[in-house]
Amino acid sequence: MKLSRRFKALLVASSLAVSCGNAARADEAVVADAAERQSSAREVLRIGKSAVPYRAEAGTLTIRDDEGKPTASMFYVAYLADRKPGSERPLTFLFNGGPGSASLWLNVGGFGPWHVPGNAPHAMPAAPYRFEPNQASILDKTDLVFIDAVGTGYSRAMPGIDPAKSFWGVDQDVDSFARAITRYIAVNERWNAPKFLFGESYGTTRAAALALRLHNQGIDLNGVVLLSTILNFSDGLSGRDEGPIGLLPTCAAIAWYHGRVADRPEQLSAFLDEVRAFAIGPYARALAKGDRIAPDEEQAVAAQLARYTGLPVSYLVQSHLRIDMERFRSELLRDKGLITGRFDGRFIGAASRIDESVAVDPATNDPATAGVSSALLTTYRDYLSHKVGFHSDLQYRALYNSVIEPAWDMHHRAPGYGHPLSSPNTALDLASAMRANPTMKVFVMNGLFDLATPFFGTEYDFAHMQLAAGLRDNVRFGYYETGHMAYVDASALSAMKRDLDGFYAGAVRP
Repeated sequence: MKLSRRFKALLVASSLAVSCGNAARADEAVVADAAERQSSAREVLRIGKSAVPYRAEAGTLTIRDDEGKPTASMFYVAYLADRKPGSERPLTFLFNGGPGSASLWLNVGGFGPWHVPGNAPHAMPAAPYRFEPNQASILDKTDLVFIDAVGTGYSRAMPGIDPAKSFWGVDQDVDSFARAITRYIAVNERWNAPKFLFGESYGTTRAAALALRLHNQGIDLNGVVLLSTILNFSDGLSGRDEGPIGLLPTCAAIAWYHGRVADRPEQLSAFLDEVRAFAIGPYARALAKGDRIAPDEEQAVAAQLARYTGLPVSYLVQSHLRIDMERFRSELLRDKGLITGRFDGRFIGAASRIDESVAVDPATNDPATAGVSSALLTTYRDYLSHKVGFHSDLQYRALYNSVIEPAWDMHHRAPGYGHPLSSPNTALDLASAMRANPTMKVFVMNGLFDLATPFFGTEYDFAHMQLAAGLRDNVRFGYYETGHMAYVDASALSAMKRDLDGFYAGAVRP
């Protein structure tokens, strides 16, 4: 299976905490149980002057095939605020990506009622960790249900069901989440609740396709939140220009942050507007000419790229004006013996071996992620055990990418195509869902220093969804001076909370 460079970057992203490897298969002797389990605890979250009484719940959902046979047990953690009988609150289903990642990161890192305060752009120290009520939680606006994909967390396929065949693929994954969400709604009788999806990273790929799948099942969404978005995997295929065009403004933002931009402007936002215009104009035209570009034009474009990115003109000419993510990380601060973060380019660390021909593990080679995994996983496990009372003999797979990634089926049957696409583009699904459900709102949240899912690449994909003017008004963007896991930056998290409050207020009818 040949994967795009952009997809490889996301697959490596799912190695945030631990190596799963063959050793992680030891718990396969402990199989999933079709009986649904649940543990819960009563708590109160205070956000500002408001008190939000709620029930924290951890449990499993049994999903079944069309004949009613149990196929998987999917683990979830829910936070459900008190409500008057007969009333409804918004209900949001949240998930991380990978593929191969559980969904604890969005929970205790971001928007659940308890979290580990972020320390970006610096690594968190070792245990003991601070774990405290989260003033940036969105529980005051919506109930929250965090779901782990099959093969991650405590979610497992049933005995006799091959997870690779049944769940590990673009469309198979969407099917399992649609069944889990429908099961949760049915068990908890939340049919008339305003409904939202919130996906991060590959979770945005899932959310975009899931919006259409749920619509086709008679479940329309009020809104979709996309954080660190990737929808179109063909952008990174060899010979295409969308990848380097989309990456350029992020490289420029990181170079600006580290003082490597010539005549560095004071305001980042104005600088990025200038880079966007160059990327979609002279840069895109130069790349489109390929090997036919005249030497003087190539030299002029390379000089401007050098001004924006801090990379040497000689390197840019040698690379045919195409900036590689890993090379950028190692080249920008090479004179200082440093490498920048992949998921947050503000982070720096001592440079180690870099071989651009292979993917490297960000848990050992990315200063932006190496310092957050332990804090989030440790506090999450402690919370489940001591506060909610959920215990399992299964290994909790925070990340299982080393097993899931090689088996992942990238084919996707997009709307309007008679055959599966080998490089998925779920922007097509999201566009179809928006046309079919024209009141659905979409909020796209972006970290300006995120190299894994560049914000301008996301803007490019949304600009090519062929939405009518009225539907385009349903999409809004948020930008934060942070990275991929935007919420681990305390100041960014506060800004995200304000923006999400406004989004929910606008997406639910009074």
